Amino acid sequence: MTTVTTPRLTPEDQARLGAEIQRRLGIRTSRDEPLARFTTMRVGGPADLFAVARNLFELRALARFARTHELPLFLLGRGSDLVISDRGVPGLVVHVRAEGIRVDGPRITVEAGVPMARLATVAREAGLSGVEFALAIPGTVGGAVWANAGAHGSDVRTVLVEASVLSGADGIESAFDADGLGLAYRESRLKHPASRVPDLVTWATFALVPAERSVIDGRLDEIRRWRRLHQPVGMPSAGSVFRNPATGPSAGELIDRAGLKGHRIGGASVSQKHANFIVNDGHGTAADVRRLADLVRGTVAGRFGVELQPEVVFAGDWSGWEEGAALRREVDQ
Repeated sequence: MTTVTTPRLTPEDQARLGAEIQRRLGIRTSRDEPLARFTTMRVGGPADLFAVARNLFELRALARFARTHELPLFLLGRGSDLVISDRGVPGLVVHVRAEGIRVDGPRITVEAGVPMARLATVAREAGLSGVEFALAIPGTVGGAVWANAGAHGSDVRTVLVEASVLSGADGIESAFDADGLGLAYRESRLKHPASRVPDLVTWATFALVPAERSVIDGRLDEIRRWRRLHQPVGMPSAGSVFRNPATGPSAGELIDRAGLKGHRIGGASVSQKHANFIVNDGHGTAADVRRLADLVRGTVAGRFGVELQPEVVFAGDWSGWEEGAALRREVDQ
């Protein structure tokens, strides 16, 4: 869980850059935009500068603007698997709302801002199977490719033909298959940017297989039932907090065995329904969530010798954050 120490934009820089984006790109920006409402955890401070990309032209233009101005860029989809610092995010935050979809035989091409759940329903309407698992993923296609998101025994890698990636380093856009993207369990090379402007997914194509509508409906209904029974649906959360270890019990099982279900720090608590979820009671802060995640991670490591790796991203300005402090305070008490 790394911290970010990127300098914040001054009010003068915010005004100057916002005016230039409006003049050159025709895209309106806002300053000090609160980000909590754009995340599924419902926490997070302001963006220095905030813009919405409603199509791929705007998304590409904003990314290239950030690169040429050496402006830190943060991409925001539906805000799942994400905890934004209470201090917010330095630089330019772009809310990706490019949502074009094209069905071509057994293949579906979707733009980065399409919600994964919508991909599942579009495939269902087209009589195509293979992305039912996407119904359980609360993020967008761009984020799902970035993380190789998966659920219910499948993931992006199993169905991806190619994804187009705009390079943050040189602004060149190229298409890559799953191997070219380095897709592995909740991993891709996109997670390790070489510059302040990240490589970003613009669109992705998935290869599916025809199936009876009733069969697809049955799979989707099964996923809905499983989520209602096993996950804290309807409560603010960021999804699974930790990746499952390569061997042995799952992250949720380890957290449960550690007796941490229901454990609370401030407005954040470990879900009673699924121990690998942290939920926000509506009054929680990003600091509450991260302190609790640190406590969980430290407790599991101390009791079972297993170092859980985070699946959620702690993004924004976490300068000065002291990992493990929550666990030490708990022990001292």
